This record gives sequence, structure tokens and C-alpha cells, in this order.
Amino acid sequence: MELLNDMALFVEVVKARGFRGAAEATGVPNSTLSRRIGLLEKAVGLRLLHRTTRKVELTEAGQLYYERCRRIVEEARLAHEQLGDMLAQPSGVLRASLPVDFANIHLAPIITAFAERYPGISFELDLTPRRVDLVTEPFDVAIRMGEQPSSNLVARQIAMLSAQLYASPRYLERCGEPISPEALSQHECLAFPKVEHWTLQQGDATAQVRIGGRFVANGVGMLRRLATLDQGVVLLPRTAVAADLEAGRLRPLLADWHAKPLPVYALTETRLLPAKTQRFIEFVRDRLAEMV
Repeated sequence: MELLNDMALFVEVVKARGFRGAAEATGVPNSTLSRRIGLLEKAVGLRLLHRTTRKVELTEAGQLYYERCRRIVEEARLAHEQLGDMLAQPSGVLRASLPVDFANIHLAPIITAFAERYPGISFELDLTPRRVDLVTEPFDVAIRMGEQPSSNLVARQIAMLSAQLYASPRYLERCGEPISPEALSQHECLAFPKVEHWTLQQGDATAQVRIGGRFVANGVGMLRRLATLDQGVVLLPRTAVAADLEAGRLRPLLADWHAKPLPVYALTETRLLPAKTQRFIEFVRDRLAEMV
């Protein structure tokens, strides 16, 4: 515990860029801080700080040690905070990176319900398809779809989305209704960029169909809208087209066939999370399970 305390003091000295500022921030006397950092340097066997009369600077070893200490101290702080938050309502700003269409279609009502349950939490939501850096950017969590590349991030699966085929009644009147997956090769298919095949499943059976069409788009909203405008067949999760199905703008096709379920993940930098983030992930997971 003493080592952890000294590491925390070292982090405060670096953040304050000096012993005086750290003393004011921590309430620990300047002389005590200097002595504790000296003992820490003796324990690690390397000089961590260059001291001058005006400021302190990190040595090369100090820079490396600071990066490690900062994470250790932060996780220790979160551990205490998490236990405390079990007895209190979580609060603070939740910063989340979300995929645009998935957020608009699925997450907006879920986040609204979460906000009503936890009025002490405010939100900064970044809607972007780019891969944010959870280490250097100020996000608590990122929601992403599809299999994730190997990394040091913690990926928690929160849903599996199964997509099915849909088209508008007018399109089907004009082009006919496919009676098998293979027939899709003769239809206008609305797909994401670089997607040349749709793989469909029916029980143990699998069909891979080469597709083509005049339109490709990188957004679920645009693909769905094109389908309602009679431009072709679309492969999307049912929740993405629920309103169009109810209004009769789209009809399901090949009802027994569906795409391989697509995983949805909540990505975080660490497994040790503050209560606001932990409860958000759990809430989204539970509500998505009800929807899909």
C-alpha cells in the first residue's frame, strides 16, 4: 500500500509539474513529497525526475514509469469509486462513441430510458464510424458492430443482430419475388460497399449468393430508404425496418433464410469501470436483448 501511495504522489507531482503544485493539490507538505519521491527512486533504482529550482522534468525512465503509474493509480481510484457507487446513484459525464445508424435506430431510445433512470449522468455522444483511440481520446466506451481486430481493448459482446431480406411491394410487382437465395442474383440488391456476396442460413443449410445492383451505400438508413423507394432488395436487421414493415412499405422475403448474426460489442480500455460506464453497458445489453 505504501508503494501505491508513493506512486500516486509521483503522478500528482508530474501532473502539477512541481512539488509546490502537488503539495497544494494533495495537502501533503512539500518536504514530505520530496522525501517520498526520493525513496521511490531509491526503490526502483533509477532517477525519475530532473529537479531544478523552477520546475521538475521527467527523465526517460520517469516518463515510462509515469505512464504505468498513471494507469495503476487510476484503476485503484476507480476500484474504490466503484465500491462507493454501489451505494449511490452514479453521476458524471458519460462519453460514448457510437456508430451513426445503429445509434439512431437502436440506441437513441435506449439512451433516453437510461438517462431517465440515472438523472445524475450527462452525455457526450460522438457518432462516427471511425475507430476511436480509447487510450488517448476521452471516451468511456465505444459501441462497435462486427468482429473486432485483435487489440489491448476489452470487448464485451452485448448483442447479436440477425439480418433478413426485405423489398417494397412495388418492386416485387415489377421484378417478381425471389423463391430461393440463388434467385437473388437476378435482382437489384442494395448493399454496403465492397460486399459482393450475401451468405444466408436456413438451419444447417448455407447459401452464398453473388449480388449486384445499381446502388451501394455505407449507411443502413440510406439502404433502407432506397428499398422503400422500390430500388431493390435489402438485407438488414428487422429492428432497422420495423416501422416500414408495419406501414407496408416493405415486405419480408425468404422468411426462413437469414444472414449470419452480427455481434455488437462495447469496447473499453480496461475491465475496471466506473459505475456510470458499467451500468450503461449492462442497460444497453439488456434492452438490446429485448429488442432483437
